[in-house]
Amino acid sequence: MRKSWSGSRVDLHIDLNPSTGRRAALESALRDAIRQGRLSAGTLLPSTRGLATELGLSRGTVTAAYDQLVEEGYLTTRPGSGTTVTDIPPKAVTSEPVTPIPAGPRHDLRPGLPDVSAFPARAWLAATRRVVADPRSMVLGAKDPQGRIELRAAVADYLGRTRGVVTSADRIVITSGYYQGLSLLSSVLARNGARTVAVEDPSHNAFRAVVRRAGLATPPVPVDAHGACVDALTHEADAVLLTPSHQYPTGVPLHPGRRQAVGAWARATGGLIIEDDYDGEYRYDRQPVGALQGIAPDRTVYCGTASKTLGPALRLAWMALPPQLVQPVVEAKQQADLYTESLSQLILADLITTHAYDRHVRATRLRYRRRRELLLARLSGVTGLDAHGVPAGLHTLVTLSADWPPEQEILSRCARQGIALRGLSELHIDPHGRPAGLLIGFAAPPEHAFRPAVDALFAALQKPATSPE
Repeated sequence: MRKSWSGSRVDLHIDLNPSTGRRAALESALRDAIRQGRLSAGTLLPSTRGLATELGLSRGTVTAAYDQLVEEGYLTTRPGSGTTVTDIPPKAVTSEPVTPIPAGPRHDLRPGLPDVSAFPARAWLAATRRVVADPRSMVLGAKDPQGRIELRAAVADYLGRTRGVVTSADRIVITSGYYQGLSLLSSVLARNGARTVAVEDPSHNAFRAVVRRAGLATPPVPVDAHGACVDALTHEADAVLLTPSHQYPTGVPLHPGRRQAVGAWARATGGLIIEDDYDGEYRYDRQPVGALQGIAPDRTVYCGTASKTLGPALRLAWMALPPQLVQPVVEAKQQADLYTESLSQLILADLITTHAYDRHVRATRLRYRRRRELLLARLSGVTGLDAHGVPAGLHTLVTLSADWPPEQEILSRCARQGIALRGLSELHIDPHGRPAGLLIGFAAPPEHAFRPAVDALFAALQKPATSPE
């Protein structure tokens, strides 16, 4: 007969073949589990008494089977340490070849990524202990598609205090990242009859794609030295997606006159402003520009995220919504994935309310400012590379003069040296005739690795001498 066991020290399903003797069946089952990798090297097996009880065998049968596998080299027994799978299984496990996972870049200078080695682990662990120990938090029980009220209240207070956002906890929706938030909002707009969301040109191509997947058209809004040219907006646009504090990718803020103009457009046409404040906390020469949402709170969806301050894998973002959009977005969130994981929401709420989050942002702001200054100093010594944008954000845009190699050639050259960057061309809706450029992130490398990364970048950027004609 077939039996299964789950011992006191390991849980493992194991079948005993009824056509053989009990000892032989146990030996064969354990041998196969080791060969197949289901029992990995170093695994501690149950005691002979425990396994005998689980399988309904005599202890002597189990002891004899263990002894036989020790003799064969499959198991190791040490007094006081129990029986473990040997470190070197006698037979290699045969399997289909596995495609190796590509290694990450040696020097990660992609835009929009923070230094995750600076994650405030000590503060996060302290907050975790407080949250888990608080019986009121119901960490693993309560769920709300709108997001935990603790985080919504903390975010509403934080945004009002630091970004000038006019909102309240009942107008905040927590999402699993900005990507999901934009997807939910786009689907709601499309269901409500919207057809067009104007987007900056250039802008993040992945987010343009999110809007288009909802069936919405994305006509371009040109960007110049003063940000998005919002006078290009028409009555036909149902909404506009902007990065007003630090335009992605050019790095310029939206001019004050244009901020007022887009607010007036929204009020006059009933249009919606979608504000992506993706790195609004990071301004290095002055106090960060306040959120555009404060100009037209009832016509603006403010979107923020912890991805740039703590880490993209955390998957926590928020939207401050006009009242009429709260319920439709909450329903869309519930249909998408029910709700965002609760524990990290409560921990982030604790970090915000204890101001540990503020302290972390201030510390990283100082670190990133120094890195940006180092990068710009190196760029100033290279002819034909022009940096753009105000002192803000996590990247610098560098355009290339006409005598430089093509953008793709430079990116390929850097990639061969293990350096990850991003090119400007792919961010234009139509790259034909538009300037080439590089987006150089200065935040992602750990502190000790930033200077070597910059050295490697400029070694790869050494412009070949122009051949005489």
